[in-house]
Amino acid sequence: MHEVDLHLHTTYSDGTLTPTELVDLCARKGLKVIAISDHDSTEGVAEAQSAAIRHGIEIIPAIELSTDVPDNEIHMLGYFIDMEDTGFQDILREFRAGREDRGRKMVERLDGLGMDITWEEVERIADGAAVGRPHIAQALIERGYVSVWQEAFDKYLGRTGPAYVERTRLEPEEAVRVLLDNGALPVMAHPLYYEREDTRKLKNLVTSLKEAGMVGLEVHYGEFSESEIDMLANIAAELDLIPCGGSDYHASGKPGEIIPGEAGPPMSTIEALREMKGVARAL
Repeated sequence: MHEVDLHLHTTYSDGTLTPTELVDLCARKGLKVIAISDHDSTEGVAEAQSAAIRHGIEIIPAIELSTDVPDNEIHMLGYFIDMEDTGFQDILREFRAGREDRGRKMVERLDGLGMDITWEEVERIADGAAVGRPHIAQALIERGYVSVWQEAFDKYLGRTGPAYVERTRLEPEEAVRVLLDNGALPVMAHPLYYEREDTRKLKNLVTSLKEAGMVGLEVHYGEFSESEIDMLANIAAELDLIPCGGSDYHASGKPGEIIPGEAGPPMSTIEALREMKGVARAL
């Protein structure tokens, strides 16, 4: 088991555990350093920090931003977020508003497909968090239209599904700049989701993001094979990027989901991030 997990989600985005529940789980799994990296929100960090005190776990404030590239998307993680940055929080509010608008349109499309799902139901499931597709998927489950999240995405909510709606997002380089302006450390999330077959294409993208100011690459990811991790580690070393990683845990109930402690980088990654950020220990 690992002591570090830098990719975790809570009910403040598309996870199903509260920050306190997630921290308690991480403590049971023996983790020492974790990052709360919700989509477009830092609102779960303070609760996680409070819960972590009794366990002696270090919480790194983080974020995950979605960006667009042709026919695909890239997620950018940011570590050591300055949560008091009002300009940054304004940007996040805009992103969350975009998520809500998209969610409403997806519910409308489901209604057009004959599914009796209301926006009020989805909001109840989200329970104050930014509404995302997993909340809509849960509404479909509760109404009996599907059995599990994956079925909801495969049939309706995924990119090729009849209820899918695009939303306005940043380009990857713009996300890097937003994070740098905040003082955060930008890291590309699960890079093989972007490109798994063409290593040269992937390396070219990573190189361009490094030139834009990205400092790390998510190498130690739960769904990657040992050979894929080795390949990404070589790219990171060649480009002088910090090899990060984590479980990307959502507590989705998906069979085979990687849980906290099953994937993550070595403690040397935390030391490298701290050195680059210039902090001895996260709050």
